Amino acid sequence: MSSSKVTVPKGSWVLVTGVNGFVGTHVAKQFLEHGYKVRGTVRDVSLYPWLVNDLFKTYAQSGDFEVVTADLEADNAFEEAVKGVQIIQHVASVMSFSPDPNTVIPQTVKGVTSLLEAAIKEPSVKEFVYTSSLVASTAPALGNNTNVTRDSWNDMAVELAWAPPPYEPSRGPVVYMASKAIAEKAAWDFVKDKKPHFTLNVVAPSGIIGEPLNKFNTDKGSSWLKYLYDGSLERIIGMPASKYHWVVDVKDTALLHVAAALDPETKGERIQAWGNNIHWDDFLAIFRDLYPNEKWVDDFTGKVKLSITTDQTPALALLKKWGNQDGWTTPRDSVAQAVDVYLKWYPRS
Repeated sequence: MSSSKVTVPKGSWVLVTGVNGFVGTHVAKQFLEHGYKVRGTVRDVSLYPWLVNDLFKTYAQSGDFEVVTADLEADNAFEEAVKGVQIIQHVASVMSFSPDPNTVIPQTVKGVTSLLEAAIKEPSVKEFVYTSSLVASTAPALGNNTNVTRDSWNDMAVELAWAPPPYEPSRGPVVYMASKAIAEKAAWDFVKDKKPHFTLNVVAPSGIIGEPLNKFNTDKGSSWLKYLYDGSLERIIGMPASKYHWVVDVKDTALLHVAAALDPETKGERIQAWGNNIHWDDFLAIFRDLYPNEKWVDDFTGKVKLSITTDQTPALALLKKWGNQDGWTTPRDSVAQAVDVYLKWYPRS
């Protein structure tokens, strides 16, 4: 971590929503390792005993890590959770990929706005970081040549998501994209209208890959690589960006969340964290090179890559300043860290 001044001193409390998730566990881990205390939220504490009994056991025993219940969809869900915290990391989101916008978009927006409302009532809060997504700005689709700027929004997804029924399964990814766009806009509108006493920054990653910290997460945020590892072609083909995408390592993503909260010069920023532009065949080539004795699925046909672009200079500068990194973690390193875990947890026959 940078030796520069920080917005909030070590020993302060950080609230991480969705601390059981693929990204949430990494965000919590990095804050803990750098001397901060973490209060994580989940929908039901009883479902995730491994957080305090295994993954963060040492920190829990020392009183530096705790888990509380907070349902995104409940009224006043975060009133108690925010008490005494200096930093809020809103990582949780609705990830059902339901094709019905009425079951995704209002709940996602409510999760953001209710947490912001709770934060504005808590004087201790200094920094608020929201986990958005590339898809809030544009669609990862072939033929889309958009150069994403701060003012880019995925308005097409919003329009398609709210189109009249029937709600076919293929609409699920579009609804998710729309939910991220509408929720992030709601966060910026809140800050503009309410002028809170805390700073809002947004981290917008692309497809997130890398090492899961618990088995629970292998079929969640890191599922893309897991499907390739399993050879589950039917699941891969049905994914929203089948065969091509921008991808970013989960540890890079978590570090940017830390930097967005602690960096005094980062205020009101929309940090695009897309990482590397890649095709699934690139992943398979890495699999074969790193694990030549394993049998992998054949390459896909029509090797193409996305042509959407953005300025990632701000994100790269933060990685350098706060992690002493000279660029993004390579897809090769991300794959190696993930598959090493898969081979241990899910040996191939």
